[in-house]
Amino acid sequence: MTIQVNRREFLAGSGALTVSVLLPGLTKQAQAAGTQASRLGLKPDQLSSYISITHDGRVVGWTGKVDMGQGTEIGWIKMIAEELDVAPERVSMVQGNTEETVDQGGASGSTGIWFGGIALRNAAAEARLTLVEMAAAKFGVPAAQLTVDNGIISAGAKKISYGELIGGKHFDVQLEWNQEYGNELKVQGRAKPKSPSEYKLIGRAGTKRRDIVAKVLGTATNMVDVKLPGMLHGRMLRPPVAGAVPVAVDESSVKHIPGVKVVWQKDFIGLVAPKQWDAIRAARALKVTWSAVKPPFPDQKDIYNHIRAAKSMKRDEDVKVGDTDAAFANAAKIVEATYEWPFHSHASMAPACGVADMREGEATVWTGGQKPHFCREGIAKMFNLPEEKVKVMFMTGPGSYGRNDSGDATMDAAVLSKAVGKPVRVQGMRHDGTQWDPKSPASVHTSRAAIDRDGKVIGWQFETKAFSRREFFRDEGSPERTLAGQLLGWPLKPVWLLGVPGESYSFAARRKTSDTIAPLIDRASPLRSSHFRDPGGPQIHFASESFMDELALATNTDAVEFRLRYLSNPRDVQVVKTAAEKAGWQPHVGARKQLRGDVYVGQGLSYAVRGATRVAVVAEVEVHKQTHRIWVRRYFIAHDCGQVIAPDLLRQTLEAQIVQTTSRAVYEEVKFDNNNVTSVDWQTYPILDMKDAPETIDITLIDRPELPPGGAGEATCRPLPAAIANAIFDATGVRMRQAPFTPARLKAGWV
Repeated sequence: MTIQVNRREFLAGSGALTVSVLLPGLTKQAQAAGTQASRLGLKPDQLSSYISITHDGRVVGWTGKVDMGQGTEIGWIKMIAEELDVAPERVSMVQGNTEETVDQGGASGSTGIWFGGIALRNAAAEARLTLVEMAAAKFGVPAAQLTVDNGIISAGAKKISYGELIGGKHFDVQLEWNQEYGNELKVQGRAKPKSPSEYKLIGRAGTKRRDIVAKVLGTATNMVDVKLPGMLHGRMLRPPVAGAVPVAVDESSVKHIPGVKVVWQKDFIGLVAPKQWDAIRAARALKVTWSAVKPPFPDQKDIYNHIRAAKSMKRDEDVKVGDTDAAFANAAKIVEATYEWPFHSHASMAPACGVADMREGEATVWTGGQKPHFCREGIAKMFNLPEEKVKVMFMTGPGSYGRNDSGDATMDAAVLSKAVGKPVRVQGMRHDGTQWDPKSPASVHTSRAAIDRDGKVIGWQFETKAFSRREFFRDEGSPERTLAGQLLGWPLKPVWLLGVPGESYSFAARRKTSDTIAPLIDRASPLRSSHFRDPGGPQIHFASESFMDELALATNTDAVEFRLRYLSNPRDVQVVKTAAEKAGWQPHVGARKQLRGDVYVGQGLSYAVRGATRVAVVAEVEVHKQTHRIWVRRYFIAHDCGQVIAPDLLRQTLEAQIVQTTSRAVYEEVKFDNNNVTSVDWQTYPILDMKDAPETIDITLIDRPELPPGGAGEATCRPLPAAIANAIFDATGVRMRQAPFTPARLKAGWV
């Protein structure tokens, strides 16, 4: 289990061991000042902020990032154990506690290993160097003559353990720090991490996760299990028509329920009660008069026309290569297609929960959100507190993958706690989470290509128009990014952003633009948009990679051959070739419409780049002839994220991502009427059932130990929807240009 160690207790009473390390660019005076400062608190340029050794030689890694259930913790443990030459079993992690870890951005952008792991690797290498130098001084021999085995340093018959050298004391060693907090934080010491030829743990399977048994048996302590003395239970009240605000409250309607207290501040309205069931009953019984507002939403069938007609708040021209206007003017043939993607709900395994204890002049908060340090910032701003007076502790919640309702539950709990002067726990119901969580934005994508007389693509233009993928940024770092902050009138600071495809096609002329539009309601909307798993990635690449198949058909080319003809990066070429070979791809042009019994079968290819990672996917689908049921039976994945740290855990992460994205592509669509979101549970917002899960997920990991590890967690969901759509076309001849790929939509397009 993760060791819960209080850093202050860990360091108290044992003093500090000072090791003189003069880094490039630092004077001795600056070095001394930095060392003295490190005694006063948590510092990002101090080795002790990342690595500690206990009295018995166990290693504790401290990280401001958090493992949201993917097993990232084991990746960190392997990287630390590798550099320190200890068994992984002797390494534990402390994650996301704002008092005890440096702000490294929490879980964000698949940077857990990519950035957070590299910082821990560098710190662990520095710790090993420091310990070896200490042992060399103690033994009176050169450091180069020493060996290390599972935390024991040897010089012939002389041996000493890490615990004996420094156990209970902190490393007073300064690191080079790039002066950045969050995802971009980097640290480096004098030590050079191991080369791949020296690895004993990295890149090998076998280190088991430590959370699975407790999760399966229900013995793990999760966010919903936090209980404090005198704690009250809170519930929020949301309007029946989105955008309405409370204008009158009849508190006598809940006077029969003991201990209920209503909290009404501006447009924020909630209540607390000593018992959770009483809070639920009171939330149902409380009579609230809501303001009369015009129905805020268009008919759902008109949402894409609304996006097309809406004013652009910001236009980004992310890629401009060559002269696309000239390419289209001189084209022998122009191909154009438009693709549409709906709003998606996080629909986490359970509604969010948050606990806050707002005492006089300080706050203690427990959150299931993935960015505890940002949560600290938001709480501090909301209540005008110094950040050092706000303590936030991460607890495992029901999921997040971007920005779900966890941040709202936490801020709601804080407002209620401040109002009643007692700790408050807020846990929503299923309808609270699915209806009111931030959504992945709906979008429209238009792709055009110019083809010359020889069938060569000479120009490509890709245009996205959508609600912003992070209307209020991606975290709770400021009150206006939460429902509570918006209801309390905090000034809005919208972020207009979506993005364009990531790929390396070498078309001579390319232009990729994105337009973002204003939300349907600017405050407290159930259709407010924010980060989801790979923000903007699945919808954008659904459009771009579906279009590549359409271009292959327009140029009378096999889909694999077409991509290889225009790909310029050798890593991209390799993933496409590998996925096709593993799938037994048979070159063909157009839909094959292969019928086997009562089902049509087909294969579809897609590929994408995300950061330092590239992925190619072949999906194999079955479409039932009578029912039009779509089943993605098999996947063949080629995945290149650079260096692979823990291959078994990476495969599990990819499998989970594949299942989730299959659900998004085939089943998921937020429904709404003119007044509100009507998707409130898994009946009205269906997700993939176990019986619909893929039969086979065949993953090929292309390990490149000479490269740094890239962000592996999200990249695979980018190409997946297009691979499914392309496979449906191969099976049926129906081009799916609107998600989700339901039987009704397939039937409507069937000729």
